[in-house]
Amino acid sequence: MTELERQGAQARAAARVLATASTVQKNQALEAIALALETCWDDVLAANAADMAAARAAGMRPAMLDRLLLDEGRIRGVAAGVRQVMALEDPVGRMVEMTTRPNGLQIGKKTVPLGVIGMIYEARPNVTVDAAVLCLKAGNAVILRGGKEAFATNNALTALMRGAIARAGLPEDAISLVQDTSRASATELMGLRGYLDVLIPRGGAGLIRSVVENARVPVIETGAGVCHVYVERSADLDMAARIIENAKCSRPSVCNAAETLLVDRDAAAAFLPMAQARLEPWHCRLRGCPETCAILPTAEPADESDWDTEYGDYILSIKVVSGMDEALEHIAAHSTGHSEAIVTSDYFQAQRFLNEVDAAAVYVNASTRFTDGGEFGEGAEIGIATQKLHARGPMGLRQLTSTKYVIYGSGQVR
Repeated sequence: MTELERQGAQARAAARVLATASTVQKNQALEAIALALETCWDDVLAANAADMAAARAAGMRPAMLDRLLLDEGRIRGVAAGVRQVMALEDPVGRMVEMTTRPNGLQIGKKTVPLGVIGMIYEARPNVTVDAAVLCLKAGNAVILRGGKEAFATNNALTALMRGAIARAGLPEDAISLVQDTSRASATELMGLRGYLDVLIPRGGAGLIRSVVENARVPVIETGAGVCHVYVERSADLDMAARIIENAKCSRPSVCNAAETLLVDRDAAAAFLPMAQARLEPWHCRLRGCPETCAILPTAEPADESDWDTEYGDYILSIKVVSGMDEALEHIAAHSTGHSEAIVTSDYFQAQRFLNEVDAAAVYVNASTRFTDGGEFGEGAEIGIATQKLHARGPMGLRQLTSTKYVIYGSGQVR
C-alpha cells in the first residue's frame, strides 16, 4: 500500500464516522477550528512568511503573491468564514422526495454525503480551510493536495484543523494533506479508485485540463474562468466603464475576473477611451484587435492565444465586434463556461444574451465578480463548477451531497 493509499483508507474510515455525525457534533468541530485559527496562528503566519519569501525569490507575479499571502486580518476573515458555514443549514439527512406506490411501498429520496473528496488546488491557502470546513459540514472527509508554493502554510493549517476536530471528538483523518507536492502525487491522486468518491480541481486552466484529461475517478470541473464583458451598442457607457473596471481590476487573480472585453463597433470609438481611462490607474495592460489598436494606439496587438488566456493579472484583451451575433460566436468559441456579462439598455438584446450564452452565470448590467456562493446568498463555496452534471455554479454545502433512496415496506414482495 502506498502512502497515498494509506491516507485514502484512513479518510474512508473517517468518512463513515462523519456520515452519521450530528449537526451539533459537526458544528462543535467547526467552532474548534475557528477558535484555533483565532488563537494559535503563530505557526501559520511563520509558515506563510517562509512560503512568501520562497515565492518572491522564485519571481512569482504580484497578483499571485497576493493570493498566497496570509496575515492576521485574513486569518480572522477565514475564521469568520468558518463560523458562517456553522450557521448554514446542515445539508445531510433531508428527505427531498417521498411517494407512496400502489402496493403500499413508501419511497423517499434522502440527502447523504458524497464520501471522500479529493481537492487539487494551487497557491491559495485559504482554500485549505474553505474546502475542509465545507466538506466536514456536509459529512465528507477530504484529502487536500495544494501546490508546492503554499506547502508550508497548508501544512500548518491542516495540522491546526486536525488537532481542533480531534479535540471536538471527530476523527482527525477527516482532513488530511498530501505531503508530496510532486507531479507524481497529483497523478496518483487522480487514479485513487476505491478511496476517492470525487475529485475537485481548483486553479488555472492548465491544472483543470490535466485533471479532466487524466483522472480515473469522477471529477467535478471548476474554476477556469475566461470571462467576457460585452458592451452592446445601446449600453450606458459610464455604467459599462465602471463594470469593466470592477470585473477586471478589483481582484484580477480570481476566476470570476473578466479577461476579455467585447465592444460593439458602433460604441467602440466613444467607449474604449473611457474604459482605458478607468483602467490606467491600475496599470492594466490592454491587448487589442486591429480596430482596438487603431482607437487606442498604446494597446498591444492581440494574437489568437489571447482570446483563450486566463491571465489572472492586470491584462485585458479587447475585441471590437459587429454586433450581437459576432459577440455570441466569440463567447461560444472561447468561454470556459464560468461567467459572462452584457451591458445593454435593450431588453430584447439582454434576453437574447441570457438565453443563448452557455455559462454557469450570465449577467445583465453587472460585474462578473459576483459569481460567488456568499454573494449569491448561499454561503461559502468550494469552487465554481463549470460543468453541467450534478452541480453548476457556486458549489456550496448542498452541492457536496448526493442522494439515496430509502424504501419503507410492510412485507411487500415482487
